[in-house]
Amino acid sequence: HRRTGADVPVCLDPRARMMRGAGEAVGPALALPAMPAVLINPGVPVETAPVFRALGLKVGEAHPRAAEVHPEMAGGEDLGALIARIAPARNDLEAPALTVAPVIGDTLAALRDQPDCRLARMSGSGATVFGLFGHRSAAVAAARAIAAAQPGWWVRATLLR
Repeated sequence: HRRTGADVPVCLDPRARMMRGAGEAVGPALALPAMPAVLINPGVPVETAPVFRALGLKVGEAHPRAAEVHPEMAGGEDLGALIARIAPARNDLEAPALTVAPVIGDTLAALRDQPDCRLARMSGSGATVFGLFGHRSAAVAAARAIAAAQPGWWVRATLLR
């Protein structure tokens, strides 16, 4: 995994999953409803190694919150219930990634400022972020507004499944 990247296995299967560690601990595929979303990448390369260095852990050291369990995803929930269930979950790499690429904070703020954005988080070690919306039309409008305000960013409305 070190040569190709620990998160490669999850990238080869397009189904949503929870991950732990450096991405090497991949959970089962999740049965999710279609989730209107906006994806943003500000066009700034963010290498994983500096983000993990900024996390401040020694090689092989577990994160202090590593033992906390992910929310249970039973499937069959509507979008609102699902967002409420995952909202307390976190990405431990977000804070260190912000020190490596502060523009990630700008992308998250752009999402959170949009009407109907229910949740905005960074994906993996950055710099791509996502916002979940209650309605597809709101995601499309948000993507248009953000792209107009930040023409150098890659911005797309989509449905996550």
